Amino acid sequence: MFALEWCEFCWSVRKMLRELGVDYRSIDLDSTAFQQDNLGGDIRAALQERLGSPTIPQVFIGGEYVGGATETFDAFNGGQLQPLLERHGVDYDRDMCFDAYSFLPRWLQTRSG
Repeated sequence: MFALEWCEFCWSVRKMLRELGVDYRSIDLDSTAFQQDNLGGDIRAALQERLGSPTIPQVFIGGEYVGGATETFDAFNGGQLQPLLERHGVDYDRDMCFDAYSFLPRWLQTRSG
C-alpha cells in the first residue's frame, strides 16, 4: 500500500487490514525516509502516471492493483477482495464480516436519520 502518514483514508484501510489479520506493508510517502530529494513526491507522481489516479492510498495485493480506499472497501463488501487475497496466498481471517466503510472516521461515515 502506498500511503501518507497523516491521511485518514489510509488509516481506515490500515484498520480494516489489521482487523482482517492481513500482514501488509505501508509505504508512507510523506515519511522522513521519503522526504529527501522529494522521493515521496516522485513516487506519487509515478503512481498517478501509471494508474491514472491521484488518490492516496493506492492498494496492491500481490502486485495486483486494487485501487484507493473506496475501491478497496467496495471490493471487500462486494466479495471480490477475499478471492484476490486467497489467489495471492495472503492469510486473513475468513470469518470476519463487517461493512468496510465502518472503518472510516465518524465524520466521513453516512449518517442515518
